[in-house]
Amino acid sequence: MRKLAEFKNEPYTDFSLPENRKRMEAAQEKVRGELGLEYELLISGERRKTEAKAKSTNPARPSEVVGVLQKASAHMAAEAVESAFAYFPEWSRTTAESRVAMLLRTGKLLRERKLEYNAWLVFEAGKTWPEAEAEVAEAIDFCEYYAREMVRLHGPQPVVQLPGEKDELRYLPLGVGVVIPPWNFALAILAGMTVAALVTGNTVIVKPSSETPTIAAKFVDLLLEAGFPPKSFCFLTGSGAAIGDVLVAHPKTRFISFTGSRDVGLHINELAAKHQPGQLWIKRVVAEMGGKDAIVVDAESDLEKAVDGVLYSAFGYQGQKCSACSRAIVHEKVYDDFLERLESKAKTLKVGAPDDPQNYMGPVISENARKTILRYIETGKTEGRLLTGSATPAGEGYFIPPTIIADVDPKARIFQEEIFGPVLAVTKARDFAQALDMANDSQYGLTGAVFSTNAQHIEAARDKFFVGNLYVNRKCTGAMVGAHPFGGFNMSGTDSKAGGPDYLLLFLQGKSIAEKMA
Repeated sequence: MRKLAEFKNEPYTDFSLPENRKRMEAAQEKVRGELGLEYELLISGERRKTEAKAKSTNPARPSEVVGVLQKASAHMAAEAVESAFAYFPEWSRTTAESRVAMLLRTGKLLRERKLEYNAWLVFEAGKTWPEAEAEVAEAIDFCEYYAREMVRLHGPQPVVQLPGEKDELRYLPLGVGVVIPPWNFALAILAGMTVAALVTGNTVIVKPSSETPTIAAKFVDLLLEAGFPPKSFCFLTGSGAAIGDVLVAHPKTRFISFTGSRDVGLHINELAAKHQPGQLWIKRVVAEMGGKDAIVVDAESDLEKAVDGVLYSAFGYQGQKCSACSRAIVHEKVYDDFLERLESKAKTLKVGAPDDPQNYMGPVISENARKTILRYIETGKTEGRLLTGSATPAGEGYFIPPTIIADVDPKARIFQEEIFGPVLAVTKARDFAQALDMANDSQYGLTGAVFSTNAQHIEAARDKFFVGNLYVNRKCTGAMVGAHPFGGFNMSGTDSKAGGPDYLLLFLQGKSIAEKMA
């Protein structure tokens, strides 16, 4: 297999340049012209329609339909597993080199149409231009990085050679995988989980979130254009209640790759663990299930950088990231100064439709999400001191302003429970040791950050801050493929380390071969 150039992260488009702003505006107009189109299922290489339909809408303008999707039935879900199982032997025998070539073409097509995919994220997921740009770049990175990882894993593996033997280790694909991505990274996580399974030789059933199915349909078209056979994957839209359990429990399903809430992830794990009649394997579950992420601000720190790090981690994409900062734990010596600076900056953040690049924050994903977040804010008002977030923008769209609640007790609900919205709890610590204890006082363990200039405190955080992704003197969001393998501890999931050298192994099984030489 040919050697590929060293991996490099996809650069971001600079929207401060007038020519790039015009290109993005043109991409938005192009996508506006395609809003409301209908998208079909893909089962056994065939496009399908159903009588029952679902509409995806723009969370900034809920009256605007983004796409019309099919509602797959439980019977269709079972049929999809059977068809993927039937095609697996043929697909698994496809050379690794050809699968890598398909994946590189996928990345190339994404790169060529980056602004168009940005625009779909703006309209269906409510992402601002910079957030959408970062997500599409991450999807490209997954394609490029996993292509190179497959080249590495397909080659000779470093096993000990015993005298008189030829010893080798090969990696084989598992079988049929079910990919269940979230709505908050409707392209990047969908792409990463799907192409990781495909490039390793597995067949895949893609079941996107009902909030962002149009983006998934667009990516499916891209996979076909890049050369992935129509039978190598299925595309099923519909409610998780109707088809999710069927896909997970089917005896011919070999693995489930899931990103979403804790409760759904635990349900999937429990259901997958139950042996079904005729099932020949223990199913694998690759799960990333959210977080309650903390940033610790030490007395010895650059306070302005700390304020910016907390602000952008808490309110980027409206706090709808599993890596978002929802707890700021601040040393008592700098607590009041920190709050004053944070409140002042938060009040400058503009909230509005994300297709307008002047807005820093767009809408939350749905009316149900908005209601849940607003209930948490009401609870937070009884658990702390409201600094910002008193006025919810009027009019259409699921908008919530950046909300900061200070003086929160570490046992308070808004300090302990995942809110998944633009709500930040701020708590005072008497010293750095207590701050770390507070940060670790959580059922989750995904990301965290420390702002400090004290080398001993930084080292203590390296050892004792129990998260899968720790950042020092920078924000706790924005993991980069290759540099920051992503996945967390405890109820944050299985520490899958997406975008890292361990990830593709989750979709493979090792076969050791020893040949006695004459």
